[in-house]
Amino acid sequence: MNLLHRTRSLCPVCLRRVDARYEREGDTVYFSKQCPEHGPFRVAVRRPAGGMALPVPFADWQRSKTPSYPRHPLTATVQGCPYDCGLCPSHAQHTCTALLEVTMRCNMACPVCFASAGQGPLPEDPPQERIVQLLDRLEHVSPGCNVQLSGGEPTLRQDLPDIIRAVRRHRFGLVQVNSNGLRLGREAAYARSLREAGLDSVYLQWDAPDDAACAPLRGRLPHGESLMACKEAAVRHCAAAGLGVVLVATLMPEANLSRLGDLLRQALRLGPVVRGLHLQPLSRFGRYPGDLLSAPRLSLFDVMQALCEQVPDMLRAEHFHPPGCEHVLCSFSAVYAREQAADGSPRLRWLPQAATCCSPSSAPQEAAEGARRARQFVAAHWKGEVPEQAPPSAVSPGMADDFDRFLARAGVERRFTLSCMAFQDALDLDLERVRGCCIHVMRPDGRMIPFCLHNCTSSDGQPLYPHRMAQA
Repeated sequence: MNLLHRTRSLCPVCLRRVDARYEREGDTVYFSKQCPEHGPFRVAVRRPAGGMALPVPFADWQRSKTPSYPRHPLTATVQGCPYDCGLCPSHAQHTCTALLEVTMRCNMACPVCFASAGQGPLPEDPPQERIVQLLDRLEHVSPGCNVQLSGGEPTLRQDLPDIIRAVRRHRFGLVQVNSNGLRLGREAAYARSLREAGLDSVYLQWDAPDDAACAPLRGRLPHGESLMACKEAAVRHCAAAGLGVVLVATLMPEANLSRLGDLLRQALRLGPVVRGLHLQPLSRFGRYPGDLLSAPRLSLFDVMQALCEQVPDMLRAEHFHPPGCEHVLCSFSAVYAREQAADGSPRLRWLPQAATCCSPSSAPQEAAEGARRARQFVAAHWKGEVPEQAPPSAVSPGMADDFDRFLARAGVERRFTLSCMAFQDALDLDLERVRGCCIHVMRPDGRMIPFCLHNCTSSDGQPLYPHRMAQA
């Protein structure tokens, strides 16, 4: 074993804080830890790439940055990470995206669900007045961040347009709804009502290119209704309304990993309304098949390899870059220009300058600057009705930096973002990654919890942070 890095983690059984380490054995990198009561645990972070030149964690997959602590911490440091989240003064990153869970109700019963939505006795939806109070608090502690309304299924709230209007009245960059697309697909006018209320983007659940491949993760709709037909209608309705759409796929090795190439090509065929494809390897919290400790799992590097093998005509490993905001093992992304092949099919052309502008790697970057760039980039590229061409006068020499100028040119070419976020569960939770998290859930009690901690559950289902919808 070759020791690469030391950190701290949790025992996946009792959630006790324990020492952990990244170790390399041959071509495999492992995350290992040991609980004095429940013994050792180990999970692969990077496996052999079959001859592909994939990066190695803590070697050639790095972005240096210096921490940036909350301007207005909401909780005190008492027990230490991860038990004092709120955010506490030790958190090392500002908020890029704040999630507001507006309901735990859902009109699907997916076998896979981070939030276990629609299951068991459901808490009441937070009233609009409380949501406005939370938005006031969020604007104070994280002005300018992006906001995603989530759940459950947010479109089940009849007052969702009013909630969107409330978000729009505050100083936030992007207003997005996380949805399974059923209502958006079934009601032709619904997308327009959300757009008129101020919605920018729909984060649309889309796991595979056909119903059969989606079934292991989502089940099937009643009465023979096609899930994919409904989602395709949702995309059409969002396009007509001027909303941007990001397709979001949860990846399960035995279900849809082999269909990534088909999924990417489908996203491109759906047209410029689809601003990007975002991939999320299945994390074991909430509702999921298999066992936390032994079920097969995917790392960032497994996803990179699958993409490059399945779409070799458009994608290369060198296209993908680590984040400049969150921890380097949390995500990767690449930005492309849309083009058309000789046969009329859509193609992608890599834009290497996007990686340089969005997160320069030549010198350590302040975490706060990484957060600023990340949220600006997402807001610029995921919104609807982006103009196809920007005049030269739009690019002013007096702009703050190259990144601002890059965003000003974002409409010159149609762009497509390809990204992946590897959320952590209790088996692979790294407290360094948690402290660098920029995706925070705004809970009804007023605390802001990093997404992975908000959802973290032990091997027997006990949550690290219970009562997710409880109000103070």
